[in-house]
Parts: sequence; structure tokens; C-alpha cells
Amino acid sequence: MLTEQQLKGIFIPIVTPFHPNGEVDEESFRNLVSRLIGDGIHGLVVNGTTGESPTMKQQEWEAVTQAAKETIGSVRVPIVLGTGTNDTASTVRRTEQAGLIGADAALVVVPYYNRPSQQGIIEHYRKVAEVGVPVILYEIPSRTGVSLEVDTVRTILDMDGVIGMKDSSGGVQLVSELSRCGSKPVLCGEDAYFYASLCCGAKGGMLASAHLHTERFVHIYNRFISGLVSEAKLEFGELLPLIRLLFAEPNPAPLKWLLAEQGLIANGTLRLPLTPISVKLREQLQPYI
Repeated sequence: MLTEQQLKGIFIPIVTPFHPNGEVDEESFRNLVSRLIGDGIHGLVVNGTTGESPTMKQQEWEAVTQAAKETIGSVRVPIVLGTGTNDTASTVRRTEQAGLIGADAALVVVPYYNRPSQQGIIEHYRKVAEVGVPVILYEIPSRTGVSLEVDTVRTILDMDGVIGMKDSSGGVQLVSELSRCGSKPVLCGEDAYFYASLCCGAKGGMLASAHLHTERFVHIYNRFISGLVSEAKLEFGELLPLIRLLFAEPNPAPLKWLLAEQGLIANGTLRLPLTPISVKLREQLQPYI
């Protein structure tokens, strides 16, 4: 099980490669996991937003979790499984299943679409935390339609069983406030804010863009925590143009296209309602192939 002290470094929310017919491409998935592990990542997130979790069936996310475990083998890299939904009972069941199949923690997004009150969100996490699988709070208001108040975040992070959070709130205000007051670890979930978030107290990042130049993201993190702050800033600045292009159209479409073009997955197939990237963006990404 993942602990609060281990929630740091570079976590990759891995894509789910698909065959052209839409079925999971397990061979490409295993190959990608193997490469990421070899590049020194600190954790792997399966069935997150970048893994197209809304379209994944239970037997599929169970299968890719098992494939990840087998590929990682004896290497000490934790697997975090995305289990959050907008239904508390469903989220509890999925989190229980995550524990049964050997996930080290559950990434639980703030309930989306039904826009619950702050108290409703608190009670949602209280129920999920009771399962016994370590929970990582995932705040991403651009997708959920509701923003957490700082006091709500603090209340959730104070719960037994909640070990930290992924912050995709769209800036550094939240991580700054949490760090100022003392907090369980916060990982940056907005790739373009990674360096700024580290400066404001984040313990690392869950970064989709770190599928590419993975070793450089790890190097940036290691430089920063070693006190080489200016060097980390310079290296991150070199990656920033690519990061921005990877989020110019809905994630993970640009990322999967580029991974396929580089031969890191067999093809960039997406499941509807996601669609392939525009010709313009392909042209802009050409220099990175």
C-alpha cells in the first residue's frame, strides 16, 4: 500500500493503447509500462483521465492493472488505480475492487456532473476512505463542474485513509495555501504548472506529458529537491512548448498521436467521444517526432 511519505516524485497517468477496432492493446501497454519504469518514474496511475477511464469497462481496467503489476515485477513502483465516479456507492465498490486486485492506492476524483455541495463531497470521501485502500483526492474543477474550498480540502486530507491529493485546479493558489498551513503531500496535475507547483510546496507531479522525455522530468524533480532550483527551472522551460501543444486539444489525443508516431505504442486509436487531433496540431507536433 502507498503511504503518505511515498507520495512524491513523478507519477505517470498512463494512456490505455487501443487496437484500431477499439480493443485494449495489452502488448503496447506492457511495452510502455516497461519503458516508463526504466526511465525511473516514482509511480504509475492506471485508468485515470489520460487512460480514458470514462470508456473503460471494469474487466478492462482490472486487466491493465494486472498487466502493469506483472510488467513492473519486483521493481518498487506503486500502482494507483483511478476509481472515482459521481456515485458514492459505485466509487466505494470500485475502490474495494482496487484493493482486491493489488492496487497500492486509489485516485478518486471529485464527483462530477451532479455538482454536490461541499458537505456532500466531504461525505463522499469519508465513505471511500473507510474502504481501507489509500485514497488520493483528485481536484479538477474544469472537468467536474465544482471547485473545492480550501477548508473542504483540509477536511478531506485530515481523514484517516486519505494520503494526499492531485491538484489540477489550474494554478498554484491551492497548493500554496495548503503548504503554508501544513498538509499531506500534493502532486501537481497541471503539467504546465509543474515547476511553479514545486516552488509552492508540491511534492511532485502526476503528469501526462511525462510519457515523453520521461527521464528529463525525473531529472528536473531530482534537481529541484537537491537544491538546484535554477537548473531545474531552465530544463523545465525547454519542455514547456511541447507541454502546451500536448494540451492544445483534448487530452490524451495529442499525446497518443505523438506516442504512435514515435513508435512507443502501435497506434493512437481513441474511443469516442474523443476524436483524432487536427491537421494543424499534427503539423505543430512534427518537430517532436
